[in-house]
Amino acid sequence: MRKDPDILIVAEGTYPFVRGGVSSWIHQLITGLNQFTFGVIFLGSRREDYGEIKYELPENLIYFKAAYLFDDEELPKPLPVEKNKKLLKRLEDIHTLIKEGKVPEELLSVETYTRKITEKEFLYGRTSWEFITDSYLKLARDNPFVEYFWTVRNIHLPVWRVSRIVGELPETAIIHSPSTGYAGFLSSLLGKRWKRPFILTEHGIYTRERKIDILISDFIREEKFFFQREYGEVGHIKELWINFFLLLGKLSYTAADRIVSLYEDARQVQISLGAPPEKTEVIPNGIKVEQYLEARKKNSEAPPVIALIGRVVPIKDIKTFIKAMRIVVDRMSEAEGWIVGPTDEDPEYYEECKKLVNVLRLNKNVKFLGFRNVKEILASVRLTTLTSISEGMPLVVLESFAAGVPCVATDVGACRQLIYGGISDEDTNLGKAGEVVPVASPGEAAESYIKFLTNRGEWERARKVAVERVEKFYSHQQFLEGYRKLYRRYLKWPE
Repeated sequence: MRKDPDILIVAEGTYPFVRGGVSSWIHQLITGLNQFTFGVIFLGSRREDYGEIKYELPENLIYFKAAYLFDDEELPKPLPVEKNKKLLKRLEDIHTLIKEGKVPEELLSVETYTRKITEKEFLYGRTSWEFITDSYLKLARDNPFVEYFWTVRNIHLPVWRVSRIVGELPETAIIHSPSTGYAGFLSSLLGKRWKRPFILTEHGIYTRERKIDILISDFIREEKFFFQREYGEVGHIKELWINFFLLLGKLSYTAADRIVSLYEDARQVQISLGAPPEKTEVIPNGIKVEQYLEARKKNSEAPPVIALIGRVVPIKDIKTFIKAMRIVVDRMSEAEGWIVGPTDEDPEYYEECKKLVNVLRLNKNVKFLGFRNVKEILASVRLTTLTSISEGMPLVVLESFAAGVPCVATDVGACRQLIYGGISDEDTNLGKAGEVVPVASPGEAAESYIKFLTNRGEWERARKVAVERVEKFYSHQQFLEGYRKLYRRYLKWPE
């Protein structure tokens, strides 16, 4: 009897410790394709950043391991390592290729991180010290050296942690990663080491999302005051992080046997970032529409409530929703905005959002509900919304449609395709299932909310389109069939 799983899913910061989004997608995939056995390797930051497992693990999930990339206890003991001239030359050659936009083949080999340059050499070696100081003098004199030094270490240290994990995992027939980043890097190493197919499914464009996170972050200090920088100039420290994740993306695209996106625009972005077109295909998300029929019966008489279902984090731009609600409440005092999702991922941002609600005197109208049963929420609201600055193909929009709830969303990811149609002419001809508005535009979002809350005819038309679109083009069965065929192709199972 086979003990190793058929498919190993490499999940970065998601399943099974975080609810919703990619985690829901992974859970749907495993439970829906029970003819295959699965394993999951969870890559997290630090152990204390995560609580308990949030899902009941399915029976066909026969292997699970959690690994933490930034735990200090994993560090080797400090010991001085002498200078290695050959190693210094190798480092210089690798970085020259990277600067030229190339992906050095040796970065996809585990041996590079265990033999050619070890973790101890990287952390404590004179060679690494000289390479970092030389790079600093050439590229980053405007930064404090200490900040530059620790940035380089923190960026690269997880690479050795990831390479070490390779030897701890069972050999599976297929490796499947829902992102590039560290998960894509581990999947690339595994695919090359085991000579197994590596499937990459990007829900959003990982490198874009990390770039947004980095640009809006305040944990990375800029080295110049704002009046010293050119307009739009990115500080060197932030640029280091951005370029590192771009490199991991290129590595994943190079190593992957199949690159899946959720919608056509994302596939085109992947190609622009270096994905070979012949490797790419589109498999849209899908949901079990029948599970939302009860909610659909109830919400036709729902009060004027708008629900933003998502994590309370900057990339979801909760503040724009709160500002929009101030405009709505000025014209409809009975309107409410519900923010439904976990608040513990970025406690500081959550506190800022609560203060904004207080400053705008919206305490009676805007409510933070935390994690709730989505079906129950959809039975009680008139509209859903996403004010995100980045998305992939958000499942919550499909869930909203299945429940007959129109959606107002920003023009990111697949939101335009979902709301206005785009899979085919038939899809587009159905009409609008809500409204698409620009990013960070509370005024335009508010006008759309008010239109659907006050005009019953507009709401009914959007509701009808939403239901028809999700039933015709985004069923759970269509989604599962796409991956069933893909897995069978690489497992060489008969149809």
